[in-house]
Amino acid sequence: MGQPSGDDYRRLELAIEESLRCAPSDRAYSVGAVIVDERGAEIARGRSRETGPRVHAEEAALAKLRSGDLRLPGATIYSSLEPCSRRSSGPFSCTELIIAAGIGRVVFAWREPDLFVAGADGAERLAAADVIVVELAELASRARAVNAHLRLPDEADRPTSRRP
Repeated sequence: MGQPSGDDYRRLELAIEESLRCAPSDRAYSVGAVIVDERGAEIARGRSRETGPRVHAEEAALAKLRSGDLRLPGATIYSSLEPCSRRSSGPFSCTELIIAAGIGRVVFAWREPDLFVAGADGAERLAAADVIVVELAELASRARAVNAHLRLPDEADRPTSRRP
């Protein structure tokens, strides 16, 4: 796991704020994502269901950038939820999309619970692809609160983090 930088908390708060704009769904998480370049300038943001009922936040943010955008290898994507590693609603997981885009760093707040897909391991898959992964678990309760409309598993019944 990577270490947080000074602006990581503020930028992850922006992703959580973006998640508040999601239309609630009983079949999907409300997630926000923000992408910043290596200088710290925001280059895209997205949220779950922004452009369709099955669109994930990271996917929505990445879709706003051209494939091969030269800013992506030095970029960081902030997501209120651990990027998905397996997906029932589309052909590519957010983990696969992030790796394919060449983003070198991911910061997230909340580990994906075993609600829609069991055994989520997005952080581990990203780390295995040499992406720097930073988990800011201190903000997980804020990201979870946005999803209070879902029947979430009891957090006490599972580990709070898995280490890549």
